[in-house]
Amino acid sequence: MGDVKMALDTKILVYTQDKPETYAALIERAGYTSVRFASTPEEAQSKLDGTEIIIAWKFPLRLLERPEAKRVKWIQSLGAGVDDLVHSDSIGDEVVITRIVDHFGPAMSEYVFGQLLYLYQDAARIRAAQRQKRWDPFVSDLLQGKTIGVAGLGSIGKEVIRKARAFDMTVHGLSYSGKAAHLVDRHFGPDEWIPFVKGLDILVLILPLTEQTRHVVNREVLQAMKPDACLVNIGRGHLIAEDELIEVLESGHLRAAILDVFQEEPLPKTNPLWELPNVYITPHMSGPSTQERIGKYILENLNRYHRGEPLLGLVNRQAGY
Repeated sequence: MGDVKMALDTKILVYTQDKPETYAALIERAGYTSVRFASTPEEAQSKLDGTEIIIAWKFPLRLLERPEAKRVKWIQSLGAGVDDLVHSDSIGDEVVITRIVDHFGPAMSEYVFGQLLYLYQDAARIRAAQRQKRWDPFVSDLLQGKTIGVAGLGSIGKEVIRKARAFDMTVHGLSYSGKAAHLVDRHFGPDEWIPFVKGLDILVLILPLTEQTRHVVNREVLQAMKPDACLVNIGRGHLIAEDELIEVLESGHLRAAILDVFQEEPLPKTNPLWELPNVYITPHMSGPSTQERIGKYILENLNRYHRGEPLLGLVNRQAGY
């Protein structure tokens, strides 16, 4: 009984700019008695002393260098991306990092195909004709028979593949581990970007950001793609060399770029991507999180932590995710 009480007394700090009190209340309802929350670096610093577990999105990592953070043992990210955490010198090697996994696949895959159908069915033309009360029949393009390349074959990539099969598409994949190679018609490794993209009609980026993947989609890769190919990025903004992408798009190469993530967010109003006619911009919304679903995941991991069981979404710092 003493062990259970000690577990429930563990000091937990929830940090996010989007209603951290909601997560804190959910954790408290599960019986945890020492839960604090913050939405600014100043609040986080004032509540950091004695904290053992941080549950956060975009936590001000410099605070972990302070003496108040000496008891931190575990950081649970509220998202799938953890490049800021794995690349930080402020987090000691003894601190465990976990991320959200097996949660975003359904929503992000629907985003991909919603955007692709909008593009290939030319929904903009249909709506424009309706506004003008103009009868404008035309033959739209199909996803059926096209080759889609999925770079990143984790839980999100697997959902994209599953939906691509429903559209009778040929599916190629690129991954660094090759563990899911059996799911695609043809698999490529990390040194095969050029042969991977050459035959694609659509390239979907879902890779994590690591030293190996930063700016991996550069001018050479983009120009190796078909002139009428479509690029979709729902991974991380820095997967693409953005300046080189802009130059390639301005030259008329590529049918479209559907971009949900960027090197700088919010995307500055001065960025040329806003005004390019073959670019479709969304504000990092492809992987929405509901606090109820994320909350259940967090509670499961908290229970695992206190039972001494393996945590969900354990991050390998050497691999970068």
